[in-house]
Amino acid sequence: MRNFTRWLKPGIGVKRWLVVVLVATTLIAVGAAILLLDVYRSSPDTWWLPLLSYASLRFLPRLLRAVVFGIAGFGLLGWGLWGLNRSLMEPFVPKDRTVVEQLASFRQRGRGPKIVAIGGGTGQATLLRGLKHYTSNLFAIVTVADDGGSSGRLRRSLGILPPGDIRNCLAALSNNEDLISQLFQYRFARSGDEGLDGHSFGNLFLTALTEITGSFEAAIAASGKVLAVEGRVLPATLTDVNLEADVELPGIAAEVRVKGESKIPQSAGNVRRVWLNPGEPAAYPRAIQAILAADLVVIGPGSLYTSILPNLLVPEILDALRVTRALRMYVCNVATQPGETHGYSAYDHLRALEDHLGDLPFEMVICNDRMDAQLPAETEWVRLDDNLGAVYPVYFADVLDATKPWRHDPEKLGRVIMDLLQERTGPLLEV
Repeated sequence: MRNFTRWLKPGIGVKRWLVVVLVATTLIAVGAAILLLDVYRSSPDTWWLPLLSYASLRFLPRLLRAVVFGIAGFGLLGWGLWGLNRSLMEPFVPKDRTVVEQLASFRQRGRGPKIVAIGGGTGQATLLRGLKHYTSNLFAIVTVADDGGSSGRLRRSLGILPPGDIRNCLAALSNNEDLISQLFQYRFARSGDEGLDGHSFGNLFLTALTEITGSFEAAIAASGKVLAVEGRVLPATLTDVNLEADVELPGIAAEVRVKGESKIPQSAGNVRRVWLNPGEPAAYPRAIQAILAADLVVIGPGSLYTSILPNLLVPEILDALRVTRALRMYVCNVATQPGETHGYSAYDHLRALEDHLGDLPFEMVICNDRMDAQLPAETEWVRLDDNLGAVYPVYFADVLDATKPWRHDPEKLGRVIMDLLQERTGPLLEV
């Protein structure tokens, strides 16, 4: 009985169809009764009519008959719907969830807040994994300045935008992430053949879809449908941009110019400034629309100079962030990154963003305050400055991944962000 009453839970879109089924069944039963009465009146001596009289329980009082038929009818209807549902939905429902739970979760996430995540790399994928449990109205705006590894090779040989960060986001947003992540992140082993060596399957998949659909943005949309992605992945720009930087190298008085996103972390110096070439690329229109329509925009986590800033250096992206009514958060990294932010504190991250953007387009900073794990060599905790709270409202929380302490934990980070959003907008749907 308890399992049946779950179907009456508000918001899952089932009760209205149950009413339709009941009304239809009643009409069919009334029509059949009218037909049988007509047969009886026209041929009262038919041999099977007495049997029908016994089957209709006419020997019982009228009220008792109505109760018996009502109970039997509703029971058979419920059993039939349950069996049909189970047969149709079992292949699509995880083993640890019931059909009702899966349906309720789907409906609630569909009515969840509109959230835009801006960044790139593993940090953005981690954020999306945490947020997709609360809403399917997710939009990931991704940098397209990557020029290293498999993405760089495809970019140089075929002239397409780099698919690497987009691949990561698609995998993170997929409903079947365990299998999809392994498949999309799979890299062909190096065998001395330059053909597939080092290429990611996901990058090749997106490249093939670009050829089939005729455009990079169409390939992203098509891949989202193929992979049953919850949300949308949007490039910050469709312009073929490159990231360049002025780097201060040890023992050299003058700054050195480094060209290429992949070369900046390898320069072994202090990054002073980064910019896009060409300098003012047009933003992807749907990315602007997503920001303006959002309830929440989350910037970071991710590589400060090579994942976050390349998005914000697109002028129209920055302008949209300044005028949107959405709550805007910046998620500071847990640990420093060799070649980019070595020795940086949380305030140093904010100051670097201010140097490039001026007034920062966010209202709140989230910082990790748990620092009791062992970090890899050449990596340090992002220190929490005493004066950090005087610059921006800062929320401190344990968002550390216990197994990989240099990264955020998706579930912890997602819960913190949704709690902060709830404080501003009121109660949110629980999933």
